[in-house]
Amino acid sequence: MSRIQQTLDCLRKQNRKGLVPFITAGFPDPELTVSLMHALVEGGADIIELGVPFSDPMADGPVIQHASEVALEKGMHLQKVLDTVETFRIHDEITPVVLMGYANPIERMGTDVFIDAAARKGVDGVLVVDYPPEEGEAFASALKERGMDMIFLLAPTSTDERIEKIGKIAGGYIYYVSIKGVTGSGNMDIGEVTSRIEKIRKYVTIPVGVGFGIRDAATARALGASADAVVIGSRIIQELEKAEPANAAEAVKTFLTDIRKALDE
Repeated sequence: MSRIQQTLDCLRKQNRKGLVPFITAGFPDPELTVSLMHALVEGGADIIELGVPFSDPMADGPVIQHASEVALEKGMHLQKVLDTVETFRIHDEITPVVLMGYANPIERMGTDVFIDAAARKGVDGVLVVDYPPEEGEAFASALKERGMDMIFLLAPTSTDERIEKIGKIAGGYIYYVSIKGVTGSGNMDIGEVTSRIEKIRKYVTIPVGVGFGIRDAATARALGASADAVVIGSRIIQELEKAEPANAAEAVKTFLTDIRKALDE
C-alpha cells in the first residue's frame, strides 16, 4: 500500500477528510520551498501537491501561471523539484508528496529516468495534466511497480466511459475538477459537485478529492460532506504573493490552519 493510500485510509477510519494544499516549487523563491512544505504540514496538510513549473501550463489560471513563470526565472526545473522532495524527506518521512505538472519536462528527462529518480527522492504520486488514460496506462503501471500512484483528473464533462476507464488504472485518489475552466476561476455549484461525486463513485473505488475552486474554509467544509479530500492551490499562491518572504511560511500555515479546523468540524 502506498503512502497516499495509507494516509487516506487512516483518515477514513477516523471519519476525517483529507486536506491537500498545492504550491508551485520555486515560488516565491526556490530557497523557501522546503520550509513552505513543512509549514503546510504544520497547518494540517495530509498530502502535499507540489507543482512542477512549466512554461505552458494550459490547465492553470493566471495565479499559478505567474507562479510558474517566477519559479522558472529563478532556475527551478524538474530535477531541482525532485531534489527539493529529497530535502523535505530529511525531516518528514510521513507526509505524501504528489508532483503535479505536465508531460513535457518528464519526457524530456525520460520517463524511466524520472520514475527511478522520483522513487529514490521520496515522491509518492504523480499527476500529469496532459496524460489521458489512453496514454498513461503504461506510465501508471511503472509508477505502481515503484510504490507510487498515478493521480488522474476528472472533469464535469467526463463521460461515464472515461470515468470507468480512469477508475481502472488510477491510484491514490481521483482529482475531480469542480469547475469548467482553469485553476482558480469560476463559481462552484456545491450541489452539482456533490451529484458528480456520487456518479464517480459508481465507477471508482479509490478516494475522490475536489479542487480547482476552493478558496475558503466555508467551501472546504461544504465539499467535505461528500468528497474524501479537498485540494487548495490558487488561494495559497495568493497568500504567498501577499506575504513578505520572511513571513511566507507562517502565512500559509495560518491560512491552512483555518481550513483544517473547518474540515474537522
